[in-house]
Amino acid sequence: MVVCAACGCALPALGHQPRCPLCAATAASGCGELRRHIEVATPESGLSSVSRPAELAEELPECPFCGEAAGLELETHVRARHGHLLVAPGTDTGDNEHLYECPMCSLTCTNIQILEEHVDLHLEEHSFSEDGNIGDLELAQRLQTEEDKRQRSEEDKREKEEFKKLQRQYGLDNSGGYKQQFLKNMEREVDKGKMQPFEYHKRKADMMECLAFGIDDGKTKTSGIIEALCKYYQNENKDVRHVWLSAGVDHFHSSLGDRGWGCGYRNFQMLLSSLLKNSSFNDCLRDTTLIPSIPKIQSMIEDAWREGFDPHGASHFNSRLSGSKAWIGACEIYSLLTSLRIKCQIIDFHKPTGPVGTHPRLFEWILRYYSTDNEGGAKVVCTSKPPIYLQHQGHSRTVVGIEERRNKTLCLLLFDPGCSSQEMQKLLKQNSDGTSLRQLRKSVGSLKEKQYQIVAVDGVLSLDEKVACRLASQVLTSEKIP
Repeated sequence: MVVCAACGCALPALGHQPRCPLCAATAASGCGELRRHIEVATPESGLSSVSRPAELAEELPECPFCGEAAGLELETHVRARHGHLLVAPGTDTGDNEHLYECPMCSLTCTNIQILEEHVDLHLEEHSFSEDGNIGDLELAQRLQTEEDKRQRSEEDKREKEEFKKLQRQYGLDNSGGYKQQFLKNMEREVDKGKMQPFEYHKRKADMMECLAFGIDDGKTKTSGIIEALCKYYQNENKDVRHVWLSAGVDHFHSSLGDRGWGCGYRNFQMLLSSLLKNSSFNDCLRDTTLIPSIPKIQSMIEDAWREGFDPHGASHFNSRLSGSKAWIGACEIYSLLTSLRIKCQIIDFHKPTGPVGTHPRLFEWILRYYSTDNEGGAKVVCTSKPPIYLQHQGHSRTVVGIEERRNKTLCLLLFDPGCSSQEMQKLLKQNSDGTSLRQLRKSVGSLKEKQYQIVAVDGVLSLDEKVACRLASQVLTSEKIP
């Protein structure tokens, strides 16, 4: 292999080493060695490049730069025509030429320009090496970026799935509202043989008529329970020392159209049923003489939002409830009542105030609500107070009274929308042992949710007070009990 003494690299155009034209031996050190080989081996031949046999002409070494056959004068040709040395570094050239040594690899050059080119090759090689390192760094960064992107994509996917679950849970997945669920559940009842086709069509027609007028069909309502409780407590002499009952309340339970999400609406129907029986609220409710259907309640809440009540809560629902199965809570009940000029307050029991996660202050507040102005010596007090809306995570109920037991403990009386009419009607035929009353009674130890909210009615608002409440609801809608 012919190597340039200036750059130390194999010459690209030279595909073979010089060979002896007589014996085909190779000269590893170049043409100088080849010349000495011929002179020593065949001194009598006197062969030169001119007298070499024609059949061996193809063996003449070619210039690695221009491809010209240079014969035994290849070294001279390359040096004269192309400025390279075909000698090993450190070899004496014998012509007193000044040699230049490379500071990076100690190779020798005969020309300063050749040396500069050679050093440039070193610098280019160094730059390429650095570029290779940068490429590795960029590759690592790219791989890390792709991994981060993949993780973010998976996180986004999980968040979207969780969000969709929450939307389904709270009825915000655009899967239809009361009407659609009612029809689907009736179709399932028909498929299972639990409902005859003629009954399906009759109930569908009744439902469509009620929705058109915006009134509840009354099929889930049970009336007269408060009156039955009053009679029961007057005859009960064992455990109860005092009991305070709200004004008359009708119980409403969930139906095929709102099962699983309608508790807030049903509790509003219970509260409204009591207000409609109280003449103090006639002026506020002159446009609401009958219990509205759930779709109608949804549109009433939307009207309250349009008036400017609770803009933060409205944004949570995108200001739309109609046609959805969206859950509502204490804030929506407060906004609706206030928009009807019904004075009420929303109170947040944001943390337990008793041992083992209990809320004794909640019970004490409700006791004051019912007993204020009703502190006579009577054992049973049927007050004119409306029931209380009670909210906690995932469910809501209606407080219709409170017991004070002989051992001084308190017990709430709750109407639960999840309790069927069949169960509630048992209270109308109360046994002397009060076993049916167990489903209403809730002691301090049985209410252990982390937070509770209540909405309590406290009179009627003037127009100016309504405006003030609307402005206040835009900032703060609840009072927190410390």
